[in-house]
Amino acid sequence: MTARRLRKTHHQTERPPFECIALLLQGGGALGSYQAGVYEALAEADLHPDWVAGISIGAINSAIIAGNPPQERVAKLRQFWEGITSRPSWDVLTNLGSNVPRGDMMRGFFNQASAWYALTQGAPGFFKPRVPPPWMMPPGTLEATSYFDISDLRGTLERLVDFDRINHDGMRLSVGAVNVRTGNFLYFDSTTHTIGPEHVMASGALPPGFPAVEIEGEFYWDGGLISNTPLQWVVENSSQDVLAFQIDLWSARGHFPLDLPQVSVREKEVQFSSRTRASTDQFKRMQRLKVALADFLARVPDEYKAGPDYELLKPTADRHLYNIVHLIYRSKTYEGQSKDYEFSRLSMEDHWRAGYNDAVRSLRHSEIFERPTNIEGVATFDYAMSGD
Repeated sequence: MTARRLRKTHHQTERPPFECIALLLQGGGALGSYQAGVYEALAEADLHPDWVAGISIGAINSAIIAGNPPQERVAKLRQFWEGITSRPSWDVLTNLGSNVPRGDMMRGFFNQASAWYALTQGAPGFFKPRVPPPWMMPPGTLEATSYFDISDLRGTLERLVDFDRINHDGMRLSVGAVNVRTGNFLYFDSTTHTIGPEHVMASGALPPGFPAVEIEGEFYWDGGLISNTPLQWVVENSSQDVLAFQIDLWSARGHFPLDLPQVSVREKEVQFSSRTRASTDQFKRMQRLKVALADFLARVPDEYKAGPDYELLKPTADRHLYNIVHLIYRSKTYEGQSKDYEFSRLSMEDHWRAGYNDAVRSLRHSEIFERPTNIEGVATFDYAMSGD
């Protein structure tokens, strides 16, 4: 990491010297409003992505961003998150307007009760419990394979996302999913697919909560079952210099659990975290080899350049540059294993505000906008670890 140079503001006066600005959004359910807060800061800084890639809740946020003009994206993200956390009966029961829970213990009780409310009542415009329940449905039906009905999500996506814009505008959208029959992971990408609500829904169809989504005769589950971050997809399929903002909702690092509830929390963090630092370290090593290969092939005599070995190696060579800015949500002490399905308005606002503040602090570091000068041509940044 280069020397740190703080700016007075997170606003940009000109586009950074990279051909592509990519936004990479991990899955994490109710934690996803953190990503919306990050995007609000990016939009304020006039950093509009050329490519958005997401998995699960990250796919929904990505579709809302790609499916709207720049001046409407934050408002549409706000409509989505306020809509799915709109629970008037819950607010009356908790008297939330005048009695916000204080202290970690009380907030923990509040969050547990809120998560139980989501399990029994669902989230408006997103999912609702099946009636009758799945064990009363005939085997072989989709209704028998999931606890929740997500049909309302289609209407929400159609209302908030202009899919014609996604399929004809310049911004690229990628959403990851898993083929239930083959177990293969794939991305539905606007450069190779005509994206519709079903592709976004498939990316977020996490079993056994949500049912598989049918696309062209095949059924798909949440891409987070195999990989919960689009980083590898973007860097392997880009032919440009990239400034990437990777927004993770699960931290790979954590404390050793002290009881069974903490074991459940840590298990979920390990399962769904992208192990960002290990992934980027591996990417750096591979990129150094690709740069070395490009230098080597440039010195190959012309008589060998028509051979099959040269043609085989040539696509692997790469001199493109990559800056990867990590922003990772850091859980609060009162958040338990239900934090990804705790859909209260209070927690949503907390997560949104945390994402916004983390992004503002990161964007004040001017070095993230400078082209890397090291051998591998890759620079990574994560300022949250030191609290900068």
